[in-house]
Amino acid sequence: MDVDPSHYNQVAINENDTHSVVLSYLVHNCYKETMESFVSSTGMKQPADCLEDMERRKRIFHCAMEGNALKAIELTEQLANDLLEKNKDLHFDLLSLHFVELVCSRKCTEALEFARTNLTPFGKVKKYEEKLEDIMALLAYEEPEKSPMFHLLSKDYRQQVADSLNRAILAHSNLPSYTAMERLIQQATAVRQSLSEDNVKNGSPPFSLKDFLSS
Repeated sequence: MDVDPSHYNQVAINENDTHSVVLSYLVHNCYKETMESFVSSTGMKQPADCLEDMERRKRIFHCAMEGNALKAIELTEQLANDLLEKNKDLHFDLLSLHFVELVCSRKCTEALEFARTNLTPFGKVKKYEEKLEDIMALLAYEEPEKSPMFHLLSKDYRQQVADSLNRAILAHSNLPSYTAMERLIQQATAVRQSLSEDNVKNGSPPFSLKDFLSS
């Protein structure tokens, strides 16, 4: 069967667009060396003033991932001094990370004093009450990692907080807080959901991801 060549022009992905998606991902995640190699090999223009910003964000991200939340807070305030003041949820999560590290190090007296000084004021706001109760409950366990709140001690939780901090810093600098790749996935998911709902209304089988990729 003959196929109209123009069909391929309609579905072809522009190479420059692909490069932009990859570059966005590398800059967002602070992969400095990889980004420099990618720019060099593709001939793309390096984003202006991004190297210093990437280095600072990378250091902050690593501090949060390593549980050094107070250093992450200090560096964030140097980079964007009003960010945590405006983002109370993020500030609470970072302070909580430090509290958790103290508990894991069996520094319970220090953890209790830190909570009294830095976390208790958040308890005046209803939305923090339950989470504050959860993290304070860690003090009741000789092995906090075996408590019902063990997820607060996990690498995944630190990753979640570090990612949120990175996105907040990007947004504070008027940069996209999500990569182009993430936005494409979100759009594809929304389209798939919409098509599935239409198919169900029409009595057709739900639209699958395989259908989307092959369409």
